[in-house]
Amino acid sequence: MPYAAEISRVRPSCFLFLIDQSGSMQEVWAGDSGKNKAEGVSTIINRLLQNLVLKCAKSEGVRDYYDVGVIGYGAVVGPAMSGPLAGKELVPISEVANQPARIEERVKKMDDGAGGLIDQQIKFPVWFDAIANGGTPMCQAMSRAQSILGKWVTEQPTSFPPIVINITDGHATDGDPAAMASALRNLKTEDGELLLFNIHVSSTAASSVEFPSDESGLPDDYARLLFRMSSPLPDYMKSIAAEEGIALGDSPRGFVFNGDMVSVIRFLDIGTRATSLR
Repeated sequence: MPYAAEISRVRPSCFLFLIDQSGSMQEVWAGDSGKNKAEGVSTIINRLLQNLVLKCAKSEGVRDYYDVGVIGYGAVVGPAMSGPLAGKELVPISEVANQPARIEERVKKMDDGAGGLIDQQIKFPVWFDAIANGGTPMCQAMSRAQSILGKWVTEQPTSFPPIVINITDGHATDGDPAAMASALRNLKTEDGELLLFNIHVSSTAASSVEFPSDESGLPDDYARLLFRMSSPLPDYMKSIAAEEGIALGDSPRGFVFNGDMVSVIRFLDIGTRATSLR
């Protein structure tokens, strides 16, 4: 059965995030009124990296269950983490844990135990900064991902296959990314094909669509293209979604259109939950 390989330090898995850093990411995120898309995505990616670190934390330290990378595409295409990890395409999760660019003080809304919310100061590690400049060279980003992960699957042929999560708000400006997405999805290990998921953070005030099974509820050609570029959800992810109370059709794909920050985080949590860790 595919997508069932146990994840361990000997057989790690891999997450690669492709982040649109084009100029239009300065615009307001329709799914989260008032938020700048670049800043919102930066917060989400940093929170997700922290969650991945916590999943791998054991009494003796952070175990290297995952290799992780963030590729930005805008004025330039390339590794997008800051600080000590700048310029690195993929790093073990222990390096992520030990080398944030900085630790910020942020305010988080917390339950006060009486049905209300209070502000609480928290320490927030930052690895990835918000950037919004240039076009949307998604084809180049997909090509870079194929080069990085082609090497990875050769080195880890029995591991759980890599997961690529592409977060974008606009049309590719360097061609049609469908062919590059198909080539990327064709990479595989013995446990299955690479999983490519897409999140469309639109500026259009249209209804959110999560894990659709067809294109009928999508508002434009670009959303439909991203849907077709997305991998079907594996059975174990369907089970996780069902446990979260998400209604799915017969053939759901890993695609979200115009989700708010909460729904995008939920999507990423489902997409990055492993079948098992050892």
